[in-house]
Amino acid sequence: MSRIPFIILIFLMLSGFIFGQDCSPQNINFKSGERITYRAVYNWGFIWVNAGDVEFAVNDTSYLGKPALHLKSTGWSLKKYDWIFKVRDRFESIVHPKTIQPYWFERDTHEGKYDAFNRYVFNYSESILDIISQTSNRPFKKEILPLKPCTFDVLSAIYYCRNIDFSPYSKGDKIPLTMAIDNEIFDLHLRYMGKERLQTRTGEVFNTIRFKAMLVDGTIFKGGEDLDVWVTDDKNRVPILIEAKIIIGSVKAVITGMEGLRYPVESKVGN
Repeated sequence: MSRIPFIILIFLMLSGFIFGQDCSPQNINFKSGERITYRAVYNWGFIWVNAGDVEFAVNDTSYLGKPALHLKSTGWSLKKYDWIFKVRDRFESIVHPKTIQPYWFERDTHEGKYDAFNRYVFNYSESILDIISQTSNRPFKKEILPLKPCTFDVLSAIYYCRNIDFSPYSKGDKIPLTMAIDNEIFDLHLRYMGKERLQTRTGEVFNTIRFKAMLVDGTIFKGGEDLDVWVTDDKNRVPILIEAKIIIGSVKAVITGMEGLRYPVESKVGN
């Protein structure tokens, strides 16, 4: 099975896995200059431990001479815990600025004694995915996979989903997606759970949309719908809280900051 890295464990769900038949919506929910930060928290019963931080940023760039967006996410363990389990993760994706269709993706993760590197080039003219991969357990390898329609890397999926219209779905509906993870392509799904009012640990209250995500079976958690996501019920669709059940306890991602959003945060209803 694929080993699930720190950011993917916490933020694979950020994508919401909200993929319908139409995978080419117009990007109306985020823009260049956006920056969102999260604190990763481990919870086991009454035990709460701040474990690390994650940052997501969007900037303008170009790809093969055409305008594009550069998506970047970095994650790291808090220094006081580095001696236990040091994490330094980086994910980058270059996408079409309107459809969020990925052109290029790179992952460079260092977690404890395990390192991993992936690079994807999405070749749409030939319908192939060019992959370069290497891990602590697997030597450098080049391979080519058939590129299914509407296939996303984990980072571009996070931003793509924010433009999906939830209105056609009812509570309990399953929505399919196709995602490239490591050197495999997975057919996954999300289950829409409706709308909820959520209060964060800092006392802020938001109107949110909640869904459960189907996870890939890995070394930290079992496959299945063991991941819950709450995103703002406004035009930004910013993930506010994410909770993933693991073998012992759970991991939560709690938003700590957001700036450069395309719209006002109209979903916030209290302090």
